[in-house]
Amino acid sequence: MYKPMRHLLRVIAISAIAFGTGAPVASAQQSTNSALGPVTSLPLPRFVSLKGVKANVRRGPSQSHRIDWVLMHRGTPLQITAEFEHWRRVRDQDNVGGWIHYSLLSGHRTVVIQGQRIPLHAEASENSRTVALAEKGVIASVGACLPEWCEIETDGFKGWVTKSEIWGVGAGEIRE
Repeated sequence: MYKPMRHLLRVIAISAIAFGTGAPVASAQQSTNSALGPVTSLPLPRFVSLKGVKANVRRGPSQSHRIDWVLMHRGTPLQITAEFEHWRRVRDQDNVGGWIHYSLLSGHRTVVIQGQRIPLHAEASENSRTVALAEKGVIASVGACLPEWCEIETDGFKGWVTKSEIWGVGAGEIRE
């Protein structure tokens, strides 16, 4: 059975100001009371993204296991929940999961918009100017994250969204 392809939806510009791309932001995921993966010694769970355009998600951690579904979009955010040799058990925003080879995953952090037409704010404040609207399903790169807000970038637009409107970062995660 194949999982339907996730489509990117457009970002609606409501400002004539285009934002340039910033330098990549490096920061560790903060996780309280998390275990460490037996292979990588990195925290579990943790977020990653899909490196390629297509990836098989299997029932177990080997190529001999059945393919349960196929990821069909580069950048899809995933959460790693377990490790076994070169395999990582992942889940997506719908809590659907399976095992994927580690070479198909990237440390580049992305998020997916969960709500309908979410405003991207110029600053981490509900009262700040709205620079664009992101529709449900849009995948964006994530930059800095504060306790309640994350800065995201997609289709050349950069702005702040509340964590409750995205999936792909931990509730208590802070990124610089």
